[in-house]
Order: sequence, then structure tokens, then C-alpha cells
Amino acid sequence: MQMDMRLADFIRSEIEQILQDWEEFAKTILHASNMDKSGLRDHARDMLLVIADALDSYQSESDQAAKSKGFGSEDGEKSWAEVHGLDRQSSGFSVMETVSEFRALRASVVSLWNKAHPTITELQMQDFTRFHEAIDQAVAESLEHYATAKEMETRLFGAILLASPDPIYVLDLEGRFIYANKATADLFALEHKQIIGKSTFDLGFSFAADFQRNLDKVIADQSTYRGKLSHIFSSGHGERFEYLLAPVLDEYQNTEATVCISRDVTEREIAEEKIWHNAHHDLLTGLPNRRLFLDRLEQEVKHAKRSSLSLAVLFMDLDGFKEVNDSFGHEVGDRLLSEVADRITGCVREADTVARLGGDEFTVILTGAGQRKGAGIVAQTINNALSRPFKIDQQHVQISVSIGITFYPQDASTPVELLEAADRAMYKAKKSGTNRVCFFNPSDHADICPA
Repeated sequence: MQMDMRLADFIRSEIEQILQDWEEFAKTILHASNMDKSGLRDHARDMLLVIADALDSYQSESDQAAKSKGFGSEDGEKSWAEVHGLDRQSSGFSVMETVSEFRALRASVVSLWNKAHPTITELQMQDFTRFHEAIDQAVAESLEHYATAKEMETRLFGAILLASPDPIYVLDLEGRFIYANKATADLFALEHKQIIGKSTFDLGFSFAADFQRNLDKVIADQSTYRGKLSHIFSSGHGERFEYLLAPVLDEYQNTEATVCISRDVTEREIAEEKIWHNAHHDLLTGLPNRRLFLDRLEQEVKHAKRSSLSLAVLFMDLDGFKEVNDSFGHEVGDRLLSEVADRITGCVREADTVARLGGDEFTVILTGAGQRKGAGIVAQTINNALSRPFKIDQQHVQISVSIGITFYPQDASTPVELLEAADRAMYKAKKSGTNRVCFFNPSDHADICPA
């Protein structure tokens, strides 16, 4: 190795060895370890070559006095160090990680030079002075642009949080609020100073216990969690909320806080529930419609099969309903159907299902009913209830009902077969006269109507 070799030439000739040392160091930088290795190496090479070119360039006395004001031109364009800072900021590097890159390159160059040159000439000493000034200036420019970008990012992020209609807040590892945006303060109807440092327990929220358990899980597992909560806040806003908990990790991948984003879904869920209710209930009587009835019957059959229990299905058709419509009009007929629904519901247990299939047809699922006597008593109770006159708009309306009864698993094993069997028994009752009850008989296809 030449004793009078200039530092710029040394950097160019030993650049591969310098980069090898750099790659070993880069493994210790979190965000560097996740980057493309060739891109990372090329970026370091560019930094070294720019410094080498700067060492070769003429430096006037004024430049020396200013200690190298920068590598960029004075035409307003960004220097390579500024570009480097922006690149590292966008790649998620911390300030310390960004500075560490320059320190590693400096250490690698100095170490290799000292091994090759035990002594150093005055000219080489001047090169090293300029080299250190170049590194220091690059660090300053890189961090200045890094800081500028970070400040802008912080301002933009702050503006987003402020403008967000959704409550967003950050909690420490103990579940205490360390940040809350305006939407959060508005929802809680509290000033920021009344929120910060408090936990959901301190604020007296009814969901605090469940929320804290989910928060602890997010912290322990470093996982996200989506949940729901119901609470009426002092502001009176909302009642049902969806929320997302996500861990905030430090540069060593340790959880240092948790961010929560919540959203008021009260109106949406009420609208969805209304849509579901209308799709599964009779709009006139409010009873389950055919779709919901068959779904519940299927669930009850499954439960009865698992539990080795029986159940009964009653199929009802009103006697004389057409005459009521013809004599008093459809408005009276509709009101009659609503009152019939109320009377039938009053004759059964809360666990039983009463449904309107359409027109003047009603059904009942009697859970746990395995004997004719018990089902017959319920049917007769319904018969008696509907035989009493109805008073609608000063009109006294008289009707009766024909009822067919079938049992699971004695008569049928599927919901559709049960409904068909009960329907057959009901038609037998209607043919036998009004206000009658018939049981389905699967053995001889003859339905039995007790006297």
C-alpha cells in the first residue's frame, strides 16, 4: 500500500471491504435488517463515493473556514445527505438508526486505513479532517431533512386526528389514557385533562372490565383485537360501538402502548336489526313469519334430537275469517288478526314459538310436549280463547279455529314433514266442523279428531 495514497483513492479501492463491514453492522439496525440487501448496499456505496468525490474537489479557504457547508450545490437542489434522510425517514428508521449508519461507515474507513497505514502524512491528515467534516455535515443535513419530514408528518397526523369524527386514543401498559383526540373528549363529555392519566375504571365506564381484559391480551400477544361495547356516555352520543385495539411497538419490538380506534355503530346496527326483523317477522302481527318459524322449528328439532325429547307442532286456521273480511272490511280483518295473535300468545309459554304463516294461518311450537294430553289442553285453551267475541270498532266479531297437532319424532323427523303433518291434521279438523282439534295419525294416514 502506498504511503502517500490519498484517502479518496483508498475509499474507492477498498470500497468492497468497507461495504462488507457495513453489511455486518446493518444487521444490528432493525429497519435496515428488513430492507432489500442490494438496495441497502448500493445506498452505502453511493454515500462513500460522494464523500470520496468531495475529498478530491477543490476547497477554498472560505470553504475550509466554513467547515464544509454541504455537498449539495447552491442551486436549491437537495444534497445527497438530505435525500438520504428523507429515504431513511420513509423507511421507518429512527433518528439513532440514521446516525448509526454514518458512524458505522466512519468507523469502517478509519479502521481499515489504520491497519494499512500505521503512520500518516500531513496531507493525509488533512484528508481525514475533511473526511470527518464531510461525515459530520452529512449527518447534520440528513437529520435536518429527517426532522423536517417528521415535523410535517406529525402536523399532518395531528390534523387527521383532530378532524377524525371517530374517537381515537392511546393507552399506556396500565390502561391509562396518554392521548385522546377531540372526538374522544366530546364523546366522554370531559376535558382532556380529566381524561389523561385515567383508566376506563377511573372514568366509571360499564365496559371497563371486558375492555381491560382485551387490552391486556393485545399487550401480551402483540396482536390486534376487534371488539364491541355498549355504553351510554355522559354526552348522550351513541350507545353501541365497535373498536380496534392495536399494539404500539418501540424500536426493539417491545409493546410500549396501545392505540384504540372506536366508531359509533348505533344507527347502523339498529337499521340492520330492523331490516332483519322485517325480513323474519309478520309486519301485521309482529309474530315470526314462515321463514323464522321454519328456522326455529329446525333448531328445536335438533335440540330435541340431542336431548331425546319430544315437541309438538300446532297448525291453526281461523273459521269464518273470510266472512269477517266480507262483512266488516279488511281493516277490521287486520285488527282481528292482530288480536288473535295476542290471544294465542297468551295461551302458551314464553319458550314456545307462535308464528303467522300468512293469511289466517297460525302455528305454534310446543317445546318438550310429548303427550297428546298436554298438547290437547293447550289446543283447547286456544280454542276457548278464540271463541270469545272480539270487539273491534264497536263491532262484535265472532270466529273459531281449527287446529291440527303433530309430534316429533313420533309423526315426522324433519321440520317440513312436521309442518305438512300438522297441516293435514288441521284440514281433517276443519272438515269435521268448526272449533275442532285433530291429531295426526301416521300409521293409517287417518287423522284422529277427539269428540
